[in-house]
Amino acid sequence: MKKVELLSPAGNFDALKGAIRAGADAVYLGGAHYGARAYAENFTKEEICRGIRLAHILGRKIYLTVNTLVKEKELDNLYDFLLPFYESGLDGVIVQDFGVLCYIRTYFPGLAIHASTQMTVTGSGGANFVKEQGISRIVPARELSLEEIKKIKLETGVEIEAFIHGAMCYCYSGQCLFSSILGGRSGNRGRCAQPCRLGYNLDGKNCYPLSMKDMCTIEFLPQLIDSGIDSFKIEGRMKKAAYAAGVTAIYRKYIDKYYQDKENFYVSEKDKSLLHSLYIRSETGDGYYRRINGKEMISLKSPAYSATDEQLLKEIEKKYIDGQLYQDVEAKLCLKVGEPVSISLQKNAAGVHITGDVVQKAQKQPLTKENIKEKIKKGGESFIKAEQINIDMEDNVFLPVRSLNELRRKAATCMEMEIIRQNGFDFINERKSLPPGPKEKREVSCVPSLERQIQVSVHTAEQLWAALDEKVSRIYLDYSLLDKKILDRLRRSVVQLFIASPYVVRAKDILYLKKIKAALSSGVFDGVLVRNLESYHFFTSQDIYGKNCLNKKCIPEKIVLDANFYLWNRESVNFWKNQADEFYLPLELNGHEWQKLLGITGGKTFTASAVVYGRLPVMITANCLKKTMGKCNKKPGMVILGDRYKKQFPVYTDCQCCYNVIYNSVPLSLHKMFALSDCPVSNFRLDFTFEKREDTADIIRYFKEILVRYKEPFYKEYTTGHYKRGVE
Repeated sequence: MKKVELLSPAGNFDALKGAIRAGADAVYLGGAHYGARAYAENFTKEEICRGIRLAHILGRKIYLTVNTLVKEKELDNLYDFLLPFYESGLDGVIVQDFGVLCYIRTYFPGLAIHASTQMTVTGSGGANFVKEQGISRIVPARELSLEEIKKIKLETGVEIEAFIHGAMCYCYSGQCLFSSILGGRSGNRGRCAQPCRLGYNLDGKNCYPLSMKDMCTIEFLPQLIDSGIDSFKIEGRMKKAAYAAGVTAIYRKYIDKYYQDKENFYVSEKDKSLLHSLYIRSETGDGYYRRINGKEMISLKSPAYSATDEQLLKEIEKKYIDGQLYQDVEAKLCLKVGEPVSISLQKNAAGVHITGDVVQKAQKQPLTKENIKEKIKKGGESFIKAEQINIDMEDNVFLPVRSLNELRRKAATCMEMEIIRQNGFDFINERKSLPPGPKEKREVSCVPSLERQIQVSVHTAEQLWAALDEKVSRIYLDYSLLDKKILDRLRRSVVQLFIASPYVVRAKDILYLKKIKAALSSGVFDGVLVRNLESYHFFTSQDIYGKNCLNKKCIPEKIVLDANFYLWNRESVNFWKNQADEFYLPLELNGHEWQKLLGITGGKTFTASAVVYGRLPVMITANCLKKTMGKCNKKPGMVILGDRYKKQFPVYTDCQCCYNVIYNSVPLSLHKMFALSDCPVSNFRLDFTFEKREDTADIIRYFKEILVRYKEPFYKEYTTGHYKRGVE
């Protein structure tokens, strides 16, 4: 029976040692760059290479987090960053950015690529799509139930890695701009300021409605193991080494206990108490595995951590972290005058035999067995240590200390490689034919378009009628507006009409994609705006359009990627240009970085558009604020979230696909950029959420007017988002 992998976090080398000693089958860690925990201690290049060697000697694996969005200017450094780890035998990389995925697939063939939970994979469609792109393992959205995960596993066969312990995000990972918009610290770049842990006013009460309880599934392990999940992941790269070791040890104990005697599985109160003493919040739950959402999942009163038992931490450090971690081997030495000294090292099936300098006859002080054992036992930088040493030697022999040290080092190095090979990590031959690194890229100039296109997205029928009256070039209708009366009226329209898919689609929501598909087939609409991988796969699937459909050219309607598809660099642009017709520029890049992307696309075959007005969605959440208040009426609507600065964040409760959209407190407005005569973007979108009909019309007219003559907007409160500042 294949056992589930226990995957532990490591923020530094002590945590790596502790996790391995405590029983982790694999460890995930981050380097100095490209990891989604920028404020963790993280590893140096030398520490990662050393950590890979240590793990392989002990039969464990190392996965590297490369799970941030990567800017164009950073992409070329990725090759030199990954090369030493690839050559050292790195077992896999965890990625979010499709550009990074393509880059690694091209330049580091054979390296396993895992889809981060930041990719927001929520169903079998999205899972199949990323699998087709070379993904061998998926970390699905943490909001999925156990049944949904089992369905993905059954229908795709892809490896599944799922969280079992640690802190939980309130937002679907990869769909959060809250920290970024409020303070410039992007969660997509590993710099989240955790605004979800702050207090807010909800329904007149001050509380912590966005603070999820920490996950603890120790009592739920039998169901998780039986589900077919391949890897159990512990969260916590920013926590102390004692946390990684202590939590790993307990989960190791109970995973093994289940496999040994599943019928009598139970968790002791002592071990449950121990887990709660290790950097975990005062309230815990088992995440979304058995529930959709609810007040019981939120730490409404306080997001504070429970008191940590300092004595317990010291005990864990002494047991799992202190001292050197090594592989014990048996050594045999032979020293005879006039013959090369030899040493044999043996560990189970792994063995090496090494010879060194010729043994001399002693002139003054002959070697003793104690002298030799002392030199051979020294581990140095090696993870091989000989505790049992047998010596066959003649009397009155001599070798310089240098010769013995060199013999030990050479034998230890060869033994390390042999043990690694015996453990199944024979990567040296596999990775000899590495493709050359990327050539110097050629910049493509982008010629500004003379014709501006004002497009709008609407969320209500009143906004739709206003947009039709103002004769914009294109309208995106929210999927919730697809009713017969609206469709009948739209048949007489000459404007381009697109349907905006839901922000998140899960297995239960496929019926809404089918409804969109039926509307697309009516001939009224020109295309669809997709916001997630599940929708993208659905609208480009051969199952929908017939067996002969091999690419986007045979899809009858246009596919437009919304800004949350995150095309940040040339690799992501080049990948998606073969998959879709148009895309929206990322909301976290600044104007200069937009220019770089526009230079890559050239604006000819893959049209880039920009959102220039509207309340930005800063969170898409599975949990519902109405339900948290105990006021769920299963009807879409709006609630207000107030922060400590008296700012109000409108929250739309989507009761069809059952998620919340938390919008920014003020709208984005890039009217000055829009009015520039040399602005390289030709398509602009105005996003309407809660505006009334007359307000919608006024805003559309304002943007039309400033194309002719600039004037300041009539609305006073707005933000320019990241257009000037960008994110770190």
